[in-house]
Amino acid sequence: MARIGILGLGNWGTALAKVWCEDGHKVMGWTIETEVYESLMTENINKKYLPESEIPELQATMEMSDVTETCEIIVLALPSSVILSVVNELIPLLRPSHVLLDLAKGLAPSDESESGMISKEIEARLAMAGKSNPVVVLTGPTIAPEVARGVMTTALVACHDRSVADRISERLSTETLILAATDDPDGAELWGAYKNTVALACGLVDGLRGGIGGDNLKAALVLAGFSEGIRLLEVMGAEPSTAFGPAGIGDLYVTATSPRSRNRTLGEKLGSGKSLEEALGEMHMVAEGVRAARMFLNRARRLEVNVPFLTSLGDLLDGEVEVREAVRRMVESYEV
Repeated sequence: MARIGILGLGNWGTALAKVWCEDGHKVMGWTIETEVYESLMTENINKKYLPESEIPELQATMEMSDVTETCEIIVLALPSSVILSVVNELIPLLRPSHVLLDLAKGLAPSDESESGMISKEIEARLAMAGKSNPVVVLTGPTIAPEVARGVMTTALVACHDRSVADRISERLSTETLILAATDDPDGAELWGAYKNTVALACGLVDGLRGGIGGDNLKAALVLAGFSEGIRLLEVMGAEPSTAFGPAGIGDLYVTATSPRSRNRTLGEKLGSGKSLEEALGEMHMVAEGVRAARMFLNRARRLEVNVPFLTSLGDLLDGEVEVREAVRRMVESYEV
């Protein structure tokens, strides 16, 4: 039995809490949202994010120190836009035995990081505080409500120290959540973020159904986006093989096609004619694709990598082209 603390009780953090509680682990979840805390304390349900799942074994708290005092594995189930500020609060509370499991993926905000990726920035901040807690990245094709429902799911846990990744995969795998270990956290994290841009583009197709939208077009966009990702992410430090595993094509497929995918849903709203502001205003949970597209575009320019797929998506998000023109450009960006 592991003692697991989950910082952030959105739908993904709550889904993992349910799976691990049912597997016999002791799980405590931290949230800053009073409504989430109260619904868990009074009804054992996270009404806001996962209303169909009862989790009587989950302990909830609004005090971060409760988590660090009682847990050994600290799961960072937080949006990429806020994770570093929470890490700053967490670091003084850490003991040497704590292992950090990072669910936020991709590039850290440019004004908060000199090191690039979120996991590397966490490691840099730990080092500045004189701490060396292992940081492990978890990513893969994981639609949270399906994980909570017990659908068999695969994901990747990655750490520069392969022995740590192996230990986490062994301890936290369950009958339905199958974790594979790797020593390519850079690739796992980059693909975990990049796939959201392709999902956003594929959602445009669903918004265009009845016109030019259809499965043929969506397949063309997946191919164009995946191919560009292989080129760009290898330059950024990803191992080529990671593109063809759970963090790469596996996560990209489910995020681009599932009706439950937040980024695909956001794309569908844009494809149906809504403005970016209107579409974001209708989203109940965070969709990372917009931020990811802009950050990968900025990094590609710095690295002088040609990224016509991302450029077309960025032009659409900035209101410089219409949806149909952006989709055509993305399809035509594919290179054999």
